[in-house]
Amino acid sequence: MPIKLIASDIDGTLLQNGAAEISPLLFEQVRALKKHGIAFCAASGRQHGSLRKLFAPIADEIYYICENGGICFAPDGGIAGKTPVKRDVALALSHEILNVPQFEVLISGAETSYLIPKSQDFLDHIRYFVGNDVTLVPSPEAIEEDILKVSAYCPDGALQYQDDWRKRWGSEVQIALGGSLWLDCGVASKREGILTVCHATSIDPADVMAFGDNHNDLPMLRTVGHPCLMEGAPEELRGLPYPKTDRPETVIAQLLEKM
Repeated sequence: MPIKLIASDIDGTLLQNGAAEISPLLFEQVRALKKHGIAFCAASGRQHGSLRKLFAPIADEIYYICENGGICFAPDGGIAGKTPVKRDVALALSHEILNVPQFEVLISGAETSYLIPKSQDFLDHIRYFVGNDVTLVPSPEAIEEDILKVSAYCPDGALQYQDDWRKRWGSEVQIALGGSLWLDCGVASKREGILTVCHATSIDPADVMAFGDNHNDLPMLRTVGHPCLMEGAPEELRGLPYPKTDRPETVIAQLLEKM
């Protein structure tokens, strides 16, 4: 089937080995794909503002799946779909994270990350390295808008907490690893995100190629017709029956060569 949309995870997929900037090659490839009628979508646990900064040269030309599918945006900045967490659940989750001494909480709104930072280093990391727009609040209850995702930053590693959190919170939210240090808690997943973008573009998921490297990418990879896993994915994922690649740009280059 013809590919009409390409979606890619960011951290660990387009950004590898600590990289903070998207390869200029990808921007050229996205413009080339557009000429052939193929759309591009950034799919991430990050917020909309952070993604637009990363994709600045083509920010108005691509779709966005943000907050692990909690909210999706069209190229013009319009909201294509939104799936908030129940407020009482989001507040309870936020307080539980705050009560763990080594954890930090990040609470996601539509266009800002709400923080109650325990350390300046964490605040600086989110604001300057991740590139999120940040709003400091005294408590979770001070947040007035819909909460799309609640994330726990686990500096000693998130995987060791995943099973316990799924047992206690799995009936209310989906618990996904967002890289090695984050537990992301939301109602939506990248599956809902990619289906929202497909609906907005009238594209069949069977005609979508998607790239990912971690557990929170699996719902998206399982939904599309052309999934692709990064060679640097965790060992427990590398046995999945998906094509593997070192970088999305490699596969996109091969696709463009055939056009």
